[in-house]
Amino acid sequence: MAGHPTSPGPVEPGAADSPEAARVPGAPETQTPSRPDDPQPLPEAVEDFLREYGPDATRPRTVLALLSDGRWWSANELVRASGVAHAVVASLFRALEAAGELEREPAGERHRLSRPAPYNSATAPSLADPVAHLLPAHAWATAELARAISEGPASDLDLDHVSATAETALRRALFLATRFDLRQRTLLCVGDHDLTSLALALVRPEARVRVVDLDERVLAHIDAVAERLGLPVRTHTADLRLGLPASLREGADLVFTDPPYTPDGVDLFVRRGVEGLADPRRGRVLVAYGASETTPKLAAATQARMVRSGLLLEAVWPDFNRYLGAESIGAASDLYVLRPLARTLPSPGGDASRVYSQGVNAKEARGGLDAERAAAVLARIAELSRSDTDGPAPALVGDWPREVSGEVRVRLSTWMESPTAVGAHAVVNLTGGWERLAPRVALASTADDTFVLVPSSSRWVRDEAGQKGFRALVEPGCRVRFLRGVGAADLTAIRCTRNPESGEGADQVLAHVRARAHGTLTATLRTGLVEAAARLGRPINKRTARHAVASAPEWVAGHALLDLPEHRFAELRGVASELLARVEESAATESRAEGED
Repeated sequence: MAGHPTSPGPVEPGAADSPEAARVPGAPETQTPSRPDDPQPLPEAVEDFLREYGPDATRPRTVLALLSDGRWWSANELVRASGVAHAVVASLFRALEAAGELEREPAGERHRLSRPAPYNSATAPSLADPVAHLLPAHAWATAELARAISEGPASDLDLDHVSATAETALRRALFLATRFDLRQRTLLCVGDHDLTSLALALVRPEARVRVVDLDERVLAHIDAVAERLGLPVRTHTADLRLGLPASLREGADLVFTDPPYTPDGVDLFVRRGVEGLADPRRGRVLVAYGASETTPKLAAATQARMVRSGLLLEAVWPDFNRYLGAESIGAASDLYVLRPLARTLPSPGGDASRVYSQGVNAKEARGGLDAERAAAVLARIAELSRSDTDGPAPALVGDWPREVSGEVRVRLSTWMESPTAVGAHAVVNLTGGWERLAPRVALASTADDTFVLVPSSSRWVRDEAGQKGFRALVEPGCRVRFLRGVGAADLTAIRCTRNPESGEGADQVLAHVRARAHGTLTATLRTGLVEAAARLGRPINKRTARHAVASAPEWVAGHALLDLPEHRFAELRGVASELLARVEESAATESRAEGED
């Protein structure tokens, strides 16, 4: 004690261990404080369950804390509120029921604790949320996102859609906007059923936001909300299994994706994201990915694939994303921040065409053509096209059995990537989960006669509305016939015959654009205007056409026809009419000026 200004003098052995020895003379007596974070004992059966669960027992404790309010809860409600997988909640229910601690509603859907009071201390302090402190300043954005989600399209189970909550979309945007500098930079959303694009545009309107998705309903909804709120979001259509649209490659600074939850699905969407980065070594790909705590091997397989692909797992925030569904994984997923270590990723593994967990594109799904059906299809098409046995065989596009493959066989990805010379006839197989692409496959054709084979249950052929929708996307520029029962009763061939001489004026401009679907819209509209004006007897030069196209709506730039969202096709006719009227007026003005001279 040397050096202290006061010394209590000698003490008896052991006295220093007593509470009295620690008391300062003259200070008021106080009781030894208790530790407020020590949970009170729970019923023995419940304590046994938590001990068996191990150090991660904080998760079932969260469920117990929710139940301690005494209300009736369904298992799914507890999953969504806690982020704990349905299997864990169910096992906890069984333990509580065995201990006589749980009551069940007569209908059997909801449960509550028979004695909730002892469970008030079940919870433990939670970790800090990285963006929770930012949410109160964005109440307006939260309200707009809630409205957008409520008015948006229903989930498409064939695409593994599960809707994230409005708060999750906003939290993603706040994370992106605070962790990264997005001023005058570009975010690419690879799939966006959750409307993360709109959330970021609300939080950081000076950023550029691009979306690529296969679901036309999602793209139409995003465009409608963006136009209503004046947000800088542009949408593109693509089946990511075939590639990223050329206009989106190597142009983004950051990527966000909430992919299908199969390892193949995560790999594919992340790969497309890296392809979209302008500088992969400086950019990041953020991924919402979740797996149940009861199936860690699935998460391990996905993470291992990321690492093998040359991606650094820079950060992982557990349970960052919450969903209105997906109870099997706790209605939650983690947020991964991935940093590519190279400009390109190694060749993918797995089957890139089977990336979803359910529906026609699940790994377990059946589809496509066997050799017998394929031969019957080709024989019938040969009759329809009046091809004799000595004539050239049609080009076969897509997945065909080896037994019937001809000399010219083209990958579907090659067909959609760039114009492919295939001769007079082509047959494209879109059975086995590709039928959404039927109109775009027809537009991509360079053949005079193209047969697009789809299941007869496809939306494009099963009723008059679908057939009308198909024609609206490919006409003018080709004639369309729907041929049912080609090769089998459940198959339909859509025959598209080139018809370049399709009317005059705006119709001719559209026919010109549709015949060059791989080209950029700005380029094909310019050349289409020059051609149409010449046919009308009022020729214009390229400069006049270029000035006219510069006045087109903003969504025209940066698109090819093949990645233009479906809802824009209806607007394209109006754009062609307005541009043709503009160039005709310019031509007339120049003619009058020359006359006056």
